[in-house]
Amino acid sequence: MYRGTEDPWRLAERWYERRKYDLTVAALPLPRYRRAFEPGCSVGELTRRLAARCDAVLACDRVESAVETARGRTRDLPNVEVRRLLLPQEWPDGSFDLVVLSELLYYLDAAALDGLLARAVAALEPDGTLVGVHWDHPVPDHLTTGTGIARRLAEEPGLALAADHREEDFVLQVYRRTGPDGRPPRSVAAREGLTPESPA
Repeated sequence: MYRGTEDPWRLAERWYERRKYDLTVAALPLPRYRRAFEPGCSVGELTRRLAARCDAVLACDRVESAVETARGRTRDLPNVEVRRLLLPQEWPDGSFDLVVLSELLYYLDAAALDGLLARAVAALEPDGTLVGVHWDHPVPDHLTTGTGIARRLAEEPGLALAADHREEDFVLQVYRRTGPDGRPPRSVAAREGLTPESPA
């Protein structure tokens, strides 16, 4: 896929991609994150945007040429690290308060998808954020669509849906890690005392 070009999907050029990345970052419910994980980072276009909202970003891809391109495009960002990892087997150590799964999950069969989501939720800190963004048209190489991924994410224990944005072309969902008592985190408005049940 990456032979002959470092950006086969023209992720840095297409307005569709740039708009989708901006919507993804705008949907994040917290203004700042401590440590983010972005598996399947491709050439690093979303990675750059995440870096502006995170103290540290760990991004990875399984394709070495994509990793090299992403490293080059984020070289000026000291809070970004890009690795080559094969997921879900090579999951990084430590916890994260943000996990972004963008244009990745539809490549996985059921067993691999179950394994990756289990690891993602286990690594997500209480009150942490998990984002799923996926193309919603059938593609021969994709085992499901964005709608199919959304259905699967809704079944994953330990997550509460915070935002669900759907367009003709893609599905963008934001989940929050539930607390030890199983209750969902407070909304953005509730955190700022704007709802009746939340004192200012």
